[in-house]
Amino acid sequence: MKVLIVGLGSIARKHIFALRELDNNVKIYALRSGNNSTSDIKEGVINIFDISELDMLVIDFIIVANPTEFHYITIKGLIEFGKPLFIEKPLFSKITIETKVLLDTILKRNLQTYVACNLRFLDSIIRIKHLIQSERINEVNVYCGSYLPDWRPGIDFRKVYSANREMGGGVHIDLIHELDYIYWLWNEPIERRVFFSNSSSLDITAFDYANYLWSYKGFTVSIILNYYRKDAKRVMEIVSENGTYLVDLLGNTITKDGELIFSSEQRIKDTYKSQMNYFIKTVLNGNSSFNTVEEANRILELCMQD
Repeated sequence: MKVLIVGLGSIARKHIFALRELDNNVKIYALRSGNNSTSDIKEGVINIFDISELDMLVIDFIIVANPTEFHYITIKGLIEFGKPLFIEKPLFSKITIETKVLLDTILKRNLQTYVACNLRFLDSIIRIKHLIQSERINEVNVYCGSYLPDWRPGIDFRKVYSANREMGGGVHIDLIHELDYIYWLWNEPIERRVFFSNSSSLDITAFDYANYLWSYKGFTVSIILNYYRKDAKRVMEIVSENGTYLVDLLGNTITKDGELIFSSEQRIKDTYKSQMNYFIKTVLNGNSSFNTVEEANRILELCMQD
């Protein structure tokens, strides 16, 4: 298997490690932005600095994992090769007429696409999707809070895209996973409200707090996201007619009315391998995929402020 990857940051490393676990013989080509580009991934990665250096006919698929602000121009330059695209979330940093035109072009060319949202592969999320199928839901509360300075040890958090609005960063973008799995569980909300702010002690330009309220028939979903909580918490509470479920994503457990009913040894980092395996077996074989660019673009629309 031969793969081209654009970007070699922290998320790219996770995809590369997943590829290597699935295929020891995978050959990975990295399209770099310049000779000064740095990465601690060297073994097994072949650097190229211009796409013309590579015979694209031998490439099985392309991973787009560079900063979100460059996704539009990167994808636009890659679609001419007709290769399946594995795109790190979110699809774009903003929605414009240009991104809509690009989306239409991808759909017209019938390109195989997948936008990475790995929490769909977390055992507890998969299990709760099954458990609530016949439940009458009254209320859902989602909370995801963690401390941005701890995300990338040794790197000044103020200089990364997450902290900078002008680079396409923000908690609503970084933690779009929460919106994605809610969309996966219950589809499109009937109506929505959203509030963003960046008034915390982090003192960054990007939004560090987001509060969504999505309405469905018979119940509402509240989603709170933040960058400033030092004791990380990532949970979903589902209040049903028959009891209250609490899904702890970090622990990969489910309780109902305080009693443990499900647990898994899998951790969030393990979902990257499951996700890549799904992509290789499903998308590369020409089968229909969930979270195509069309679906991911709709979730991005729901993510953005009106």
